[in-house]
Amino acid sequence: MAEGEEAAVAKAEAEYFSKDFDWESLKQQVEKNPSYQFHLLPHLPSSSDEQREEETRDSKAWQSFHVRHSAGKFFKERRYLLKEFPELASSPKFSKVLEVGCGNGSSLIPVLRGNKNITVYACDCSSETLERVKEILSANLAAAALDRFVPFFCDFASTGFPGWLACHSCRGMAPQRVGEFQMTQMRGLSPLTEGGCCIGGVDFVTLIFTLSAVPHKLMPKSIKECFSVLKPGGILMFRDYGLYDMTMLRFEPDKRVGFREYMRGDGTRSYFFCLDTVRNLFQGAGFSEMELEYCCVKSENRRKGKIMKRVWVHGKFQKPML
Repeated sequence: MAEGEEAAVAKAEAEYFSKDFDWESLKQQVEKNPSYQFHLLPHLPSSSDEQREEETRDSKAWQSFHVRHSAGKFFKERRYLLKEFPELASSPKFSKVLEVGCGNGSSLIPVLRGNKNITVYACDCSSETLERVKEILSANLAAAALDRFVPFFCDFASTGFPGWLACHSCRGMAPQRVGEFQMTQMRGLSPLTEGGCCIGGVDFVTLIFTLSAVPHKLMPKSIKECFSVLKPGGILMFRDYGLYDMTMLRFEPDKRVGFREYMRGDGTRSYFFCLDTVRNLFQGAGFSEMELEYCCVKSENRRKGKIMKRVWVHGKFQKPML
């Protein structure tokens, strides 16, 4: 890579770690602005029948979304991930990571390229997207990296993860049993293909701009699913939209479908997290908090001459050793 390209990449990565403004100051500005008051109002719960219809529409909406953006240009490669979550770059041999909601592969490429010791299991609720991500990865990665990529269809918020990822008995596996699986893999065997019940769970789970697309009422169940397929001591890495992000403030009142929850015109939904909500969700599922903070970044739209205040939540949570 040329020196100029390296500088550009370093600048782009640095943007994701900046603290360009204080979130508490933004909070005060938003909550004092009369035009934003509807964002602060409680929302009446919908009926159980309406909720079931919403869940069906959510899955179909995201499938349609990925078909429309199948060219793969909608999302940029998330090069910052290995610096934001250094465990993904330094994990030992035979480590396994589960990417939940892989989309077009923007989070997969830097991990597979940056760590030759890791195998990535990636799921999505759209079979069309999974086919497209195979093409994108084939065009951007060497064959050896593709051998460490295992895509599979799964709408984890509705159906949970498949048993081959971590079977019922292994989801409550003791640390010594996890060690047996790891030793089997180090000898070049696969518990799944050699008569085992499953792959024994994963070392890492990444939830990168995925949980916000899940209906809020399904989030506790979804996070517990992630907890269940992690090995004891495993880490879940979280990044998603934060409360009072610019995109939240752009929504009109009729787009609200819940408290801090919105529906876009194409039928896809988005939730905006505060730190307390994230903390309660993950601790409620059994996780221990390692890191949790707002990432506040000023982004300039040069064409329109506007400064946009972006807010994301960064979190890292660990499954306790039994």
